[in-house]
Amino acid sequence: MKKPVSKADVRETLQQETERFLNEGGEVEEIPRGISGKNPGDAPLFLNRRLFIEPAAPRTPIPEVIAAIEARRQQPPRRAALRKRSRLPQPRRKIIYDDFGEPLRKVWVEED
Repeated sequence: MKKPVSKADVRETLQQETERFLNEGGEVEEIPRGISGKNPGDAPLFLNRRLFIEPAAPRTPIPEVIAAIEARRQQPPRRAALRKRSRLPQPRRKIIYDDFGEPLRKVWVEED
């Protein structure tokens, strides 16, 4: 399995490429803050990009696939069988009252 490239590897590669560029006589041009790389007179990029250049291709119908889809559409929907869950008796909290109807305490009771 090939080892994935880490961020440290990418940084090191970029550093080496930058040093090689500078050693070969290249210069880094400093651009002041706030200046854009886009000319203000240019139209927005989304207006320049054409998405659907090629003409629409003719479609080839596949009759057996269409017939199978239509047959399934005509059938009444099948309901999934409901699973019966076996419910184990769960403990339930019950309040014990005194003779005057005042609550005394709460106890847990298993229901059958």
